[in-house]
Amino acid sequence: MEAMDSAGAGLGAGGDVFFILMGAILVFAMHSGFAFLEVGTVRHKNQVNALVKILADFAVSTVAYFLVGYMVAYGTTFFVNAAVLSGAETLEGAEYGPQGLSLVKFFFLLTFAAAIPAIISGGIAERARFWPQAMATAIVVGLVYPFFEGLVWNGNHGIQAWFETALGAPFHDFAGSVVVHAVGGWLALGAVILLGRRAGRYTKDGRLVGFPPSSIPWLALGSWLLCIGWFGFNVVSAQSLEGISGLVAMNSLLAMAGGIIAALVAGRNDPGFIHNGALAGLVAVCAGSDIMHPAGSFVVGAVAGALFVVMFEACQQRFKIDDVLGVWPLHGLCGLWGGIAAGIFGLTELGGLGGVTFASQLVGSLGGALYAGIAGFAVYGLLKVSIGIRLDLEDEHRGADLAIHGIGANPEADVPQR
Repeated sequence: MEAMDSAGAGLGAGGDVFFILMGAILVFAMHSGFAFLEVGTVRHKNQVNALVKILADFAVSTVAYFLVGYMVAYGTTFFVNAAVLSGAETLEGAEYGPQGLSLVKFFFLLTFAAAIPAIISGGIAERARFWPQAMATAIVVGLVYPFFEGLVWNGNHGIQAWFETALGAPFHDFAGSVVVHAVGGWLALGAVILLGRRAGRYTKDGRLVGFPPSSIPWLALGSWLLCIGWFGFNVVSAQSLEGISGLVAMNSLLAMAGGIIAALVAGRNDPGFIHNGALAGLVAVCAGSDIMHPAGSFVVGAVAGALFVVMFEACQQRFKIDDVLGVWPLHGLCGLWGGIAAGIFGLTELGGLGGVTFASQLVGSLGGALYAGIAGFAVYGLLKVSIGIRLDLEDEHRGADLAIHGIGANPEADVPQR
């Protein structure tokens, strides 16, 4: 009997390891979606840079999160022997879990952390220097992001206890509408403003000059890859087989559909808006995907889809903010909306499961946006005054591909044929 209990426990732990690993792989695959979304949106002379940035930032994020970030968020380091990490041995005062459970949790949460620089990358495209951005990635993933992550998802510094006492419930963000997306989007806003507009983007009298996307098919592929991976992003946020819920999958699906339809209408059939509308809905549903009714999730996604279209156009035309992929409207504002929406559509009165308050969600969401906005100006402002963050005008005109990497997206076509 004891042997059967032991085998069952091992199977349970092994199942959780496999479940989280599959989620980590799905979210890792989303980074290809970030890459191709940017590849299709930027001009042809910046496509290589988009691909390289996302991959290089993931590597820098891995090292920064391994050395510093995970410890800041969860108080756990990995500087013990492999037997302890794998669960073959135990270490007094430290819990790493059986069968390497802590290691796959690190992988899964790393993919979230690395989404922050991937989000920023889309906003600063076509004129950012490469190595200063890599340095910003190390700072953000090592310190800025995990500090807020730990406040929300690990209860660090008593913040969640204060929310529960003062506002009626802890701040609820199941899969990161605020912790990941709003933080990434508001960090990006500081970077975009400090970088300034791309050369030629506006005329002397302030009129917008259209820079058409280089490839709608690549842009669409990026959206599809992100949509598919997002079901790992949301569903596997349960981080155990016991906690998995089909409600999260259904809510994600309905919010995505709501975002697409709203962007289709508000964006007047524009394919860029439609494909980003799907992402807007998914960004917004992350926070409350485990507690909202599917009908509520559809509304949340639809509001996000329309919000993205309206605010993207306002950024480009009214505010004159040259956010290339619209990452502040998409992640910053739709993520903020998603955090607040969890405090509306998560209420039992609107068919949700409850356990949230509007006050807690409003304060937590606005607090996350404020924190990330200040951090974005601080990190990129420091780099700007110390080493510079923008390509010079000649390199920007040549394109980041040739200026930084020395090769274009179609090298054979760039060489004169004999």
